[in-house]
Amino acid sequence: MKDFRKLEIWQKSYQLALDVYQVTRAFPKEEMFGLTSQMRRAAVSIPSNIAEGCGRDGDAELARFLNIAMGSASELECQLQMSRDMEILPNPQYETINTKLLEFKRQLNAFLQKLKANR
Repeated sequence: MKDFRKLEIWQKSYQLALDVYQVTRAFPKEEMFGLTSQMRRAAVSIPSNIAEGCGRDGDAELARFLNIAMGSASELECQLQMSRDMEILPNPQYETINTKLLEFKRQLNAFLQKLKANR
């Protein structure tokens, strides 16, 4: 069992989730049960799956949950772009969060590759 709080990828994904909550506060009320909810769920899913994987037994289980986190990150990437294109999320905020998300995805991919190499 690993302490997920010590992982840089968890720390970054946790901050990313907080950022998503912050920017979606300004979304239109009619999006509360649509895009706002979807983005928040995807964002929270990322650090949650990293934490769950760390609580499992072995690197294979960790890798499985990291892959799920990667899927949620890709889902969030799509939703960020959609919210920008719908002019709900201002471009400067989109650029800031999307840059963080892409950096996170690169780091997560590198961590996954390291886990696979150790098997």
